[in-house]
Amino acid sequence: MSDQRFGEFVAVRRHGDGDVVAELVLDRPKAMNAVSTEMARSVSAACGALAADPGVRVVVLTSTHERAFCVGADLKERNSFTDAELVRQRPTTRGAYGGVLELPMPTVAAVHGFALGGGFELALACDVIVADETAVVGLPEVSVGVIPGGGGTQLLPRRVGAARAAELIFTARRVEAAEALSLGLVDEVAPAGRDRDRALELALTMAANSPVGLRAAKRALRLGHGMDLAAGLEIEDAAWRTVAFSGDRAEGVAAFNEKRKPNWPGE
Repeated sequence: MSDQRFGEFVAVRRHGDGDVVAELVLDRPKAMNAVSTEMARSVSAACGALAADPGVRVVVLTSTHERAFCVGADLKERNSFTDAELVRQRPTTRGAYGGVLELPMPTVAAVHGFALGGGFELALACDVIVADETAVVGLPEVSVGVIPGGGGTQLLPRRVGAARAAELIFTARRVEAAEALSLGLVDEVAPAGRDRDRALELALTMAANSPVGLRAAKRALRLGHGMDLAAGLEIEDAAWRTVAFSGDRAEGVAAFNEKRKPNWPGE
């Protein structure tokens, strides 16, 4: 199957019956997927296309580089910027990280090798992170005089709690796969070289379920996080109402009673 290219550094591949799983591929191997202005625009454009595609049920974020998922911002490019150019680039950079974070369907990151700074933030923007045994993750931004600016200061504490996030961000330390799993920085560790295979396997399992249900469940999870229980339950109820009278719900109930695999209408 041919890739759909978004500029030079990003591709999208389809998997599964009906192409229901989309693989968003970071493909700037000469720079270990460092996020340049051009690459940020491409990630944003790819996410916009995926978000608008009702046929995509799950997205998997992967890398073509053997030793890195993504090493973060392109500091060589950043070093050449004037202050004004850095300010102008900021919305482009935010568009890339926000594009992944705001995808309406479930997302799985497949991480191997280095996932540092903005690279780890791209993974944190996903719902589930599968790493392999070679993975090294971290947010080292304070060691170069900045802070995590791709969502890290907000997404990391939502994963591991405020105190653990503070320790990791303030020390700028790198965390290897086994410790990352124990701390909740990643959700699963696969054998070396198997992170992509495992992430795609997980995505295909998710994609067998109702696309309407998947998106509504993600919406409820995301919007309800951090709310008090009463407010969260109202968010859940609103999401339930969007699926309760859907074609997917009717098909799911019928398929269950008829002991057959559902043929989801996706609406």
